[in-house]
Amino acid sequence: MNKKLNAAKKAIEFISDGMVLGLGTGSTVEVMIEELSKKIKAGLNIKCISTSNRTTKFANKFGIIIHEFDSVSKIDLTVDGADEVDPYLRGIKGGGGALLYEKIVAYNSEKNIWIVDDSKLVNKLGNFPLPVEVIPFASRKLLMKFESMRLNPSIRKLDNKNFVTDSGNFIIDCKIGEIENPKELEKEVKMIPGVVEVGLFINVADYVIIGYNDRTEVLEK
Repeated sequence: MNKKLNAAKKAIEFISDGMVLGLGTGSTVEVMIEELSKKIKAGLNIKCISTSNRTTKFANKFGIIIHEFDSVSKIDLTVDGADEVDPYLRGIKGGGGALLYEKIVAYNSEKNIWIVDDSKLVNKLGNFPLPVEVIPFASRKLLMKFESMRLNPSIRKLDNKNFVTDSGNFIIDCKIGEIENPKELEKEVKMIPGVVEVGLFINVADYVIIGYNDRTEVLEK
């Protein structure tokens, strides 16, 4: 928890009064939300947007009000986690199933910070299964298509049922191994009808804050 807390506290240094802040999804972000709630109680005045129902519920628990995405004209900063980050600040995200809303919020943010512990750093992306959000209607056909592309796919399950995202879609996790060209793969998969979004996040993060036991490191784009 130290590592996550260190990264979370460092991220809060980037948050200033009057900001519209996007809150990502995942355990590291939840550590930050808890810390952030203390600052808000102490007088920090910000508006928060959420990337998932899970984050909204968690923030509400700590007294943080979540505003509608369409109620703001822009987002100053979004703080999110990542499942893997490479040296070029490219990432795999979607382990928590929120990749679509995470990508939409990130796209509409002036700046994006990812907070991770040092275990998320990799030389090449792909060890973590790549989540692909798909329309349920197309899911069986897409599974077959991804198999033919040798992406080693499986439909994500929760309690023996297909996992359903906040937008009512399914997720196909692809255990690819090292991805040689993330940008090409993202483009190729996203062009297939029925694919909603791909968990490759390229040219998204402006900063990655890495939490270690005794320190943090900030990587800049």
